[in-house]
This record gives sequence, C-alpha cells and structure tokens, in this order.
Amino acid sequence: MMNSLMILFLLFIIYSFLGWSLEVIEALIKKKKFINRGFLIGPYCPIYGIGVLTMIILLSKYYDDKFTLFIMCILLFSVLEYLTSYIMEKLFKARWWDYSHFKFNINGRICLETMIPFGLAGLLVMYIINPMFLHILNSLPNALLITFTIVIGILFILDILISINVISNFRKTAKKVKQDNTEEITKKVKDTLLNKNYIKRRLIKAFPKLKIK
Repeated sequence: MMNSLMILFLLFIIYSFLGWSLEVIEALIKKKKFINRGFLIGPYCPIYGIGVLTMIILLSKYYDDKFTLFIMCILLFSVLEYLTSYIMEKLFKARWWDYSHFKFNINGRICLETMIPFGLAGLLVMYIINPMFLHILNSLPNALLITFTIVIGILFILDILISINVISNFRKTAKKVKQDNTEEITKKVKDTLLNKNYIKRRLIKAFPKLKIK
C-alpha cells in the first residue's frame, strides 16, 4: 500500500514536470525565450500531474477501446482545465489564462485547439509513457524509492508554501491599486510586481495574459 502511494506521488511529480516542460518549450518556440511557467517556483505544473493521475485511475476501464478513451480524455482534461481556471479566478480574483481570442472557446477557459491535443496526449500516456514509468519505478530498490519520495516531497511542500505567500502578496498588491478599469488595474499590478524580487517577477512573466477581475 505504502509503495503504491509513493509511486503515485512520484508519477504525479513526473507528469507535472513533463507538463511544465511542454509549456516551456511552447514559450521558447513562440517567444524565443525561457519562461518558468506555472504557479510554483520549481519545474512542475501540478495541473498536469493531477490530470494524468485522474485519467489513469478513472479511465483505465476504457483501455481496450481507443476511440472511447480518446473522447473521455478530451472531456476529462477539458473539465479539469475549466474548473481550475474558475477556481483560481475566484480564489485570487484574477484570470490566469484566456482563450477568448480562439475560435470555439467556452468562456475563454477552454477551447477546441487544446481539446484535441488533450485526447492524443492521453492515448500516448496510457499506452506508451505510463507503462514505461511504472516499469522504472517498480524496479527501484525500496530504500531508493523512499528516499526520492521524502526528498522530493519536502521540496514540493516548501515550494507550495513559498508560492502561496507570493500569490498572497499578489492579492494584497491588487487590493491596493485604486483604479476603475480592469485593464488599468492589471497593468498597475504587473508593473508593481515586476519591480519586486525574482520570485514575484516570475509569476507575472509566467502568466503574461493575466487579468485582474
């Protein structure tokens, strides 16, 4: 039981890292520069880890039906992205990404352009990537598995605590800005945080389309 939980946690970290890597590569291609994407400081985007683990746990029963699995992956990841956008907006009074400029979007939170890749990525993970990682993790000596889990777990918790503090400061900055226009508030908050330390500047650079609500 304990080994299974440790493997699930390490899979979560692996897929969070792979998701972060995809975001960074996309930024490199589009903007020609490195951008540390995501809310956390470390090289991982937890939404990807949560999404993949949820897919593995809930959608494994569709393993023998590739088309159904493809459709279910699209639905699962789209719902997850929509809910994450909605919850983050309510918690921090900010829109962290916006697909309003894409065709076939739903409230700017999800769009068709990202849905299809979700389905294809789900098939790739289920049939090729996840079996490979499971084989590697299951072959690790128990002592090494425990060590990896403890060290990475501690670093991850510290990262969450620091990032929560940064976002809390972000909310305080937004409340201090006295403007009536959403665009003016957003610009003022960004300008203020860009003059702060690296960690606070990183948050703004990671979400260039952020809008204060």
